[in-house]
Amino acid sequence: MIRPTSLKRRNAAVLESSWSDGFTSCILLSDLRDACPCAYCTGEEIMGQQVFVGIKTFAPGMNELASLVPVGNYGVQAAWNDGHDSGIYTWEMLRTVFESKKLTAATIAEIDQQFPKG
Repeated sequence: MIRPTSLKRRNAAVLESSWSDGFTSCILLSDLRDACPCAYCTGEEIMGQQVFVGIKTFAPGMNELASLVPVGNYGVQAAWNDGHDSGIYTWEMLRTVFESKKLTAATIAEIDQQFPKG
């Protein structure tokens, strides 16, 4: 199973990853939040119908990652500074986000100028 060997915040806006197969990538934290797989964010299937529990709105702190906590051997749970913490990202789903939303070196350099490392 391919899994991350490192997940760390590069700065206030970017999450960096390294994977067991050598793949590396950086993504915006906002892209990770947009990919939240929880029922509130993506809806639930009830009797064959997709039902949305919440309405996506902007909230202060919503794209500020508070923590990533391992869940078993299959993924991580993200907690955000707006209190949202019900999304569990499987390794496969997380890898898909890091592949599809991978930032270019030029974009990373621009963001690094705007935000201190940390």
